[in-house]
Amino acid sequence: MRPLEPVAAGDPDDPSTAASSLPPPPDYAGGTLASVLPAVAASLGATSYGDADPFGLVPARRAVVVLVDGLGLELLRRRGGHAPFLRSHLPGAVRLDSGYPSTTATSMGSFGTGLPPGAHGLVGYEVLVPGEDRTVNELSWEGGPDPRTWQPAPTVFQRLEADDVRVTRIGPAYFDGSGLTEAALRGGRFVAARHLPERVEAALTAVRASSRSLVYLYWGDLDKVGHVHGCGSWEWGDELEAVDGALAELARRVPSDTAVYVTADHGMVDAPHALRLDLAHDEELSRGVRHLGGEPRSPQLYAEPGAAGDVLATWRERLAPRAWVLSREEAVAAGWFGPVREDVLPRVGDVVVLMRESFAVVHSRRTRPEVLALLGLHGSVTADERSIPLVRIPPRTA
Repeated sequence: MRPLEPVAAGDPDDPSTAASSLPPPPDYAGGTLASVLPAVAASLGATSYGDADPFGLVPARRAVVVLVDGLGLELLRRRGGHAPFLRSHLPGAVRLDSGYPSTTATSMGSFGTGLPPGAHGLVGYEVLVPGEDRTVNELSWEGGPDPRTWQPAPTVFQRLEADDVRVTRIGPAYFDGSGLTEAALRGGRFVAARHLPERVEAALTAVRASSRSLVYLYWGDLDKVGHVHGCGSWEWGDELEAVDGALAELARRVPSDTAVYVTADHGMVDAPHALRLDLAHDEELSRGVRHLGGEPRSPQLYAEPGAAGDVLATWRERLAPRAWVLSREEAVAAGWFGPVREDVLPRVGDVVVLMRESFAVVHSRRTRPEVLALLGLHGSVTADERSIPLVRIPPRTA
């Protein structure tokens, strides 16, 4: 994998680079979050994924993959005192790139399909529906298009089922049949469980039920706590302790031929409200913007007809040095979304904004107050947001 450290990018006098350097785009061919499930499938001997493991995972008959929403690798390293079990496995962990944007909807698309965002088509938190002059929230999917049409590629779970691997997905009940689940994570059977200990028990039951199985367990409360209280808060540390204890229990009790993997969809940064720009009170930045997509750390701007160039120039001038501002063509050509399907291209904003440090852009007239109040945010390209772990706990016996 390419490192996430900044590399030189462009003319230092160009405000789009903010006299600084743009981090490299994700190396989708070299191993990202999209590589996790295909690699696990290969380790289980699935013929359809025979050469899909860039990590050298230990072969196993069964596996449990846990995705902890918001568990960024840099956060885990800094707050590792709250996670003795995970910390003990960090020396053997793989540092992964979540992909861009570092947001749950896009990451789940990459995780579930094994494809980069431009191929699976879930290219942001809120994106344009081509031909309908409206945006759709790809996380809530409220009023969204048919998810199987929007994302037609088979998921890794579906392909594993066809290869006679028993697949079980464990999460909250409202995930079952949701738009995002149907788009990105369909396949296998779904088991609903509310609390983390209940999900651990469900995972143990499922993995013991078949001698060749993959169990996927999702936990979202760490992300929720980070959004509300901040990822530097004591509340975040307490939740990490609870997650760590549950994972230790899971790893201790799985059958001896079972591998356990822990990963995440993104990390997080604390974005103080004093560092946010509100478009509701900024006529200049709003001019020419027909739809505001993306999210505060990675807005995607859909311009009025003929206005894309002016919007790009204005945002570059105003946001330097707080953000990198790219045209759709620049973002796609640089590889931020990976190869982009022709029908997916209009879903990407005419202007793509990548925030630096702790800066964010909001719109107080179109965002619920409880969302505006959130402290922890993600979506952009800093290491804190896009660097995630793949913790590997191999089977105790071959």
